[in-house]
Amino acid sequence: MIMKNAEAQIGMIGLGVMGSNLVLNMADHGFTVAGYDRDPAKAAALSQTAGSPKVQGTADLAEFIALLRRPRAVMLLVPAGAPVDAVIEELVPHMENGDLIIDAGNSHFKDTDARAPKLKAKGIQFLGVGVSGGESGARHGPSIMPGGPREAYEQVRPVFEAVAAQVKGEPCVVWLGPGSAGHYVKMVHNGIEYGIMQLLAETYDFLKRGLGLNDDELSAAFAHWNQGELNGYLVEITSVIFAKADAKTGRRLIDEILDVARQTGTGRWTSQSAMELQVPVPTIDLAVAMRDMSDFTKDREQAGAVYRRPIRPVAGNCEVLLIRWGRALFTAIITIYAQGLALLGAASVKYGYGLDLAAVARLWRGGCIIRAGVLENINAAYQARPQLPDLLLDPKLARTVQEQQEDLRASVCQAVNAGVPIPGLMVSLGYLDALRSPWQPANLIQAQRDYFGAHTYARIDAPGTFHTDWEKP
Repeated sequence: MIMKNAEAQIGMIGLGVMGSNLVLNMADHGFTVAGYDRDPAKAAALSQTAGSPKVQGTADLAEFIALLRRPRAVMLLVPAGAPVDAVIEELVPHMENGDLIIDAGNSHFKDTDARAPKLKAKGIQFLGVGVSGGESGARHGPSIMPGGPREAYEQVRPVFEAVAAQVKGEPCVVWLGPGSAGHYVKMVHNGIEYGIMQLLAETYDFLKRGLGLNDDELSAAFAHWNQGELNGYLVEITSVIFAKADAKTGRRLIDEILDVARQTGTGRWTSQSAMELQVPVPTIDLAVAMRDMSDFTKDREQAGAVYRRPIRPVAGNCEVLLIRWGRALFTAIITIYAQGLALLGAASVKYGYGLDLAAVARLWRGGCIIRAGVLENINAAYQARPQLPDLLLDPKLARTVQEQQEDLRASVCQAVNAGVPIPGLMVSLGYLDALRSPWQPANLIQAQRDYFGAHTYARIDAPGTFHTDWEKP
């Protein structure tokens, strides 16, 4: 049976892995979906894989438009940047007043802000929607982060709530706010993701080169951690990765992968936005920098030859050390969530999003890459204090960090003495120490600025601004 014209409840443009899987997810939940891709093979594959009259793929844009019910809702899952603009330009002539375009890719939030008014002037509604969960999430339940006009979200809310991941009977989707709120939240989600992945990589490095654990022991350690307070998707898959055999060599695949990490830019965008808003996110900044550092392979080889210092094996009870490092890792991860959520709070005020940070934590509990057990505590923290200035000031989480901060300090010292690089863990500890310090040496910085640039300074004993001729006797 072929789908009739004006029958599909929603359309999907871009039938790659994410797009096609999300279409199949929608069909599983009873929705009729039309899919479009310029590649006829992808369009045909969607129809064949679905094997259902609820799904029809096509490589003909006019046919695709004809399949959609009015008002039409069209979701785009294409690469961010110019491809999004190109698709919108091609699509608009076929759209009518009241129709809806949904950009579900990793678009920069400022691009979303630029596109929305242009489409509104043509009578077309626009949603910027973050989708996290990868291939499996798209197929079985992602975390969905929509932003834009509330009435536009209501048009597709039944679809989104049906296909989203479910946690405790709640869908991991919620309207976040106007404008680019959805894409901003997704951007920060990815920044937090960068930070956590960096900490996991550093912990792996210490356990491998400092403690001498083999791949089986590494897999077991992360699997054990995943059963406790470190429970989360990234910890879980890390355990699986260490156990995976390479089909080509028979050895563990992890040991055959080049140590150069790539990035799509969302982590960098998070750092750039944080700098614009003057919100410190040092662990995320560091994670972006270390991906860049990984690409300097020749420089690292040359520096290794110049600054020779072999990794010093760490002595001690391995079981005890693993407990300490697990607690240290958990404490550092909390500081990353704190940095990201502080940025969301500042952006909410600056851009008028009106974000509910408890709701953000709830929709991150399932489907997305940074889903973790600690998000239940984060949700509770913001429900108790919606205006909480920093997650580390929540009483319950503060007790945990206070109890485990010495594990983080000891682990950092241990790695430094061994010669294992752990910049992310060091920066996380530095963030905690800076936040808890009532006094900071910024007075010297301000004095230096006044000395060489007459930038003035404030005094602790009088209001106003002051300048000193520092070279005058």
